[in-house]
Amino acid sequence: MFIGQVFSWVGSKLVQFALIWWLTENTGSASVLAFASIMAVIPEVFLSPIAGVMVDRWNRRHVMMAADAFVSAVTVLLMFINMQGVMEVWHIYAIMFIRSMGAAFHWAAMQASTTLMVQKDQLSRTAGLFQALSGFSMIVAPPLGAYLLDTMSLQVILIIDVVTAAMAITPLVFINIPQPEILVKKQGIRSVFEDMAETVKYVLQWRGVLLVGAIAMAINLLLAPAVSLMPILVTGYFNGGANDFALMQSGLGIGMVVGGITLGLWGGFKKGISTGLAALILCGVGIVGIGLMPPDMFNYAVASIFFAGFMLPIFNGSFFAVLQSTVPPEMQGRFFTLISAMSTAMNPIGLIFAGPATDIIGVTVWYLLGGSGMIMLGLIAMFVPAISDIEEEFS
Repeated sequence: MFIGQVFSWVGSKLVQFALIWWLTENTGSASVLAFASIMAVIPEVFLSPIAGVMVDRWNRRHVMMAADAFVSAVTVLLMFINMQGVMEVWHIYAIMFIRSMGAAFHWAAMQASTTLMVQKDQLSRTAGLFQALSGFSMIVAPPLGAYLLDTMSLQVILIIDVVTAAMAITPLVFINIPQPEILVKKQGIRSVFEDMAETVKYVLQWRGVLLVGAIAMAINLLLAPAVSLMPILVTGYFNGGANDFALMQSGLGIGMVVGGITLGLWGGFKKGISTGLAALILCGVGIVGIGLMPPDMFNYAVASIFFAGFMLPIFNGSFFAVLQSTVPPEMQGRFFTLISAMSTAMNPIGLIFAGPATDIIGVTVWYLLGGSGMIMLGLIAMFVPAISDIEEEFS
């Protein structure tokens, strides 16, 4: 299942790289990139909680297949628009919005399926592998995207995305994914909102889970500008081009692969939450390093993003493993989408201010603020018992 998804991730990253670079070349505006990122996350904020409820009721394998097919169909629509030579900025906004709708269902089904396919004591290692495979797509896609844009056309990239989606769907036809036991078969729109309310009550009841969700929200608020405005950092601050942007993204991806493999082999400290918080602090150090680099030290900025990328899967993998081992399987679809919606909701808030501000004060300030914020969050969380002892609370 993971190998099949790698193909889909590579195709999606190719499209993302191509569209972001198209916006960068045609507008050069931080505000445009910020708004594009907002359009890509709005569905996750509002649709994810509903998607999570439905994933817990539907066949999760079928959901992943349908979501991949839906996103592929949207790519075909973009191919048609591009062939007509009428593509405009608002088309990119719309395509990002619609693709994000399919991704909301796919992510929920993928995360909720993993728990039922892997033993509890192997979740950290599996999460590390998951992060490594995701990072692999980030290594391959940017340089391949830059090469294809230089030598061929956007149309070729869109065709590749459709093919890779088919390669992701095919293994799912033959793989059995266990389903959680559903005690009560609920029907109707009202029951959907009842399940959503039940999930909110569950999160509010456990202070440790609530605080972990708050950390995720704060990190997204701090990092959304840095991630979305990376093309402006490369072109406007380091005076680079598409290949330099690809190198920066590949540095992040290589770091994620190495970090994911490290977590997969190591498994982390005995307390998964300690592993995650230590990685959060060190990831913040890497982000700060990017913001401190002068314009003539681009290679050192790539090294810094590699280090941040190395720590990112160790942080993400450890946090997800802790939550996967504590939340009941029959609730995980809606639980993870609720947490995702809460954290993703912070992205537009940060980007609304970051886009216009960057055009005035520059882009490096967001890396300094984001990285420093991650360091502070990690240090504070280590001394909050509800977070540091979350695994003992659920054991």
